Amino acid sequence: MSASPAFGGTSAAADLPNSSPDPDGALRRTPLHALHLRLGARMTPFAGYEMPLQYPAGVLKEHLHARAAAGLFDVSHMGQIALSPRPGSTIDDVARALEAAIPTDALGLKPGRQRYGLLTADDGGILDDLMVARFDHRFVLVVNAANKAADEARLRATLPDMVEIEASPRALLALQGPAAETALGRLAPGVAAMRFMDVAELDLLGARCLVSRSGYTGEDGFEISTPEDRAEEIAEALLADEAVLPVGLAARDSLRLEAGLCLHGADIGPDVDPAEAALVWSIPPVRRAGGARAGGFPGAEQVLRAIGQGPARLRVGLRPEGRQPVRTGAALFADEAGGEPIGVVTSGGFGPSVGAPVAMAYAPSGCATPGARLFAEVRGQRVPVIVVPLPFVPARFKRG
Repeated sequence: MSASPAFGGTSAAADLPNSSPDPDGALRRTPLHALHLRLGARMTPFAGYEMPLQYPAGVLKEHLHARAAAGLFDVSHMGQIALSPRPGSTIDDVARALEAAIPTDALGLKPGRQRYGLLTADDGGILDDLMVARFDHRFVLVVNAANKAADEARLRATLPDMVEIEASPRALLALQGPAAETALGRLAPGVAAMRFMDVAELDLLGARCLVSRSGYTGEDGFEISTPEDRAEEIAEALLADEAVLPVGLAARDSLRLEAGLCLHGADIGPDVDPAEAALVWSIPPVRRAGGARAGGFPGAEQVLRAIGQGPARLRVGLRPEGRQPVRTGAALFADEAGGEPIGVVTSGGFGPSVGAPVAMAYAPSGCATPGARLFAEVRGQRVPVIVVPLPFVPARFKRG
């Protein structure tokens, strides 16, 4: 899912992908914009929005606080798309239609549960990654901010008329960290019974909200979809808990990098298939070769072939041997001198929880074995890096 790139102790808006304003120069604002300014946020353009890059506490403290207690993120720039049956159709009809657009098991997804999925192109590339939640009478998709208009258009072109498609104008908050359950439980005690990837409709301060036990930091936590006019009140109520600190885009990205999670537009995109991205797990067996509903989604032939044959290149984790961070775009080489590049770093920076530089990259499958030693080019010099398993920081989701 979309975030911002990784930073070390300092950061600059110029480092952000998609950081240019819209062609007309106008930036949209989330319902929490005034709150960000009151909190002293440093704002930056991102995906057509003016978003908080960091707050006065600084990126390092925000990152470590989310790991130790709880961080509150404004992710209202993300797209929320509801799919429901028109009269004469059922929610299972919507599920079958959705499976023709996305390689997920929508039919097998129970009400009150959510899955991570991919929107694939006709050639098997990844147009977007998204969350798919099922409620009693509708599905709700959460898609990346930079892609939400294109995703909605593709769904409208792909899904039959019996599916009603509504882009929901709602705010979205992410509360992440080991203290998230206690903090949100003050407003909605029922969240304590939720487990990872559960979704529920809950009242928060009298507002009807969609709550999922999920997030993009590797920590336990929640994503909270609220009515736009209630978002600020709910955010302030959560921030009233001393365990909760506001966190900006910079720390959001360093958290997701440590968790080994992909950023669309950097680690994955239309030029990457699910096998290369090490995201085969997101395509349930029922949709793969030999499954009861195998294929039938855009790019299925190419995707299933890549899964069966194995990818020529693979997304891997990297740990530089020294303290020098390896940044996005750095070329990878098999040898310390000479030779052509064999891969490229797609996300990189300093991992505050790891206490060392971390990166993700694409490398030939023959070089993707943990322990393999490669070299990344940094300022004209080749820095030794070691291929390591992902994630860099173990996930702490509440599965039980």
